[in-house]
Amino acid sequence: MSDKKTAIIICGPTAVGKTDYAFRLAEKYHTQILSADSRQCYRELDIGVAKPEAEKLQAVRHYFINSHSIADEVTAAGFERYGLKALEEIFSQSDVAIVAGGTGLYVKVLIEGLDEIPQTDPLVEKSLREKWLEGGMPWLTAELGSRDARFATSGEMRNPQRMLRALAVKITTGKSILDFHTAARKERPFNVQKILLEAPRDLLYNRINQRVDRMVEDGLIEEAQKLFPQRSLNALQTIGYRELFDSFEGKITLERAIELIRQNTRHYAKRQITWLNKYFRDDQTRIITSLD
Repeated sequence: MSDKKTAIIICGPTAVGKTDYAFRLAEKYHTQILSADSRQCYRELDIGVAKPEAEKLQAVRHYFINSHSIADEVTAAGFERYGLKALEEIFSQSDVAIVAGGTGLYVKVLIEGLDEIPQTDPLVEKSLREKWLEGGMPWLTAELGSRDARFATSGEMRNPQRMLRALAVKITTGKSILDFHTAARKERPFNVQKILLEAPRDLLYNRINQRVDRMVEDGLIEEAQKLFPQRSLNALQTIGYRELFDSFEGKITLERAIELIRQNTRHYAKRQITWLNKYFRDDQTRIITSLD
């Protein structure tokens, strides 16, 4: 029996119930939670990123929630450093740490370390950024689907910085950025226990639709209006905000924006499931289904 500490990594698609499950485990083991969500770390974002309720945040310490500003540059490499330090602090008080994983790349770098990705051509980067600023997420999504269908299916497709990086790598090297995700795993000073939360697809999609409706009722539109002047920031290129920004600019109706939030969130959940089945699920992963 190893005397290493244990990180319990809880993953699953959006709206499947990771927050509540992680909280229950943290209470059971009298420990703390490290969030692996690339958006809940921003202090200015609340309703649209489905942060844990204030009561949960007060009852159990959550690392990487409300830890950064939307003006900060948050990267996978930065999360790796932050996450390892957070786990070290948690393990100084407990034998178990809970990790609630919303962003697959962040979970991967925490467990395995970050791969070395080749440098890309600065001129290519500049050209892609200019085209993105002109065409927005629709152009970026379509371009990746055309040039790197593999990344478009299983990569981080709600973060334009990662999407631009993937495009630049593909154009510069001729290979998908995912081809470089083959480096040897780094040795971690803790054991990993993986838990994958699942739900039937129709139930999951229904939960997503209901969650979006609750967000609107709870003030998502008002939250987006406050953030609208800063809409060009990378942190705000996020489902739930960018659709509303389009409605504020008169590009679509508010009703259409809300329907697109539901639709885009369902599509995001589908991509998460693809990633989880490929990179997270294995013979040692504990599968928990039918959460309702």
